[in-house]
Amino acid sequence: MPTIDFPGPPAPNGYSHAAVIAPGSRVIHTSGQVAIDADGTIPDGWEAQTRLVFRNLGEVLASAGATWADVVKLTWFVTDTTDLATIRKVRDEFVDVTRPPASSLVQVAGLFRPGLLVEVEAVAAVPA
Repeated sequence: MPTIDFPGPPAPNGYSHAAVIAPGSRVIHTSGQVAIDADGTIPDGWEAQTRLVFRNLGEVLASAGATWADVVKLTWFVTDTTDLATIRKVRDEFVDVTRPPASSLVQVAGLFRPGLLVEVEAVAAVPA
């Protein structure tokens, strides 16, 4: 995935300002994924929840024929922004840190179920 570095804005920390999708690519948009385990439980804490979100998101990507290397955009919904270092650390276990996807993060008052801290959706581009 080519990224674009802009001359004006400062270099972002851990994401790209923009990602370019090649003509002829198949674009995949996922629904937001949350930290709910197969048995319906929600793990405690930012690190465990973020890791489960990324595992769940990885399964959705794989079912659509994509990998983490194909992800061009992440959108985060978090209930608090005080532990961004932890969620970035976990994210970096999954994405290519030399070519990170574009990213947006939105703090929300809450997610659909009490106890959930983070939700992430992805856009991936797979060669057609």
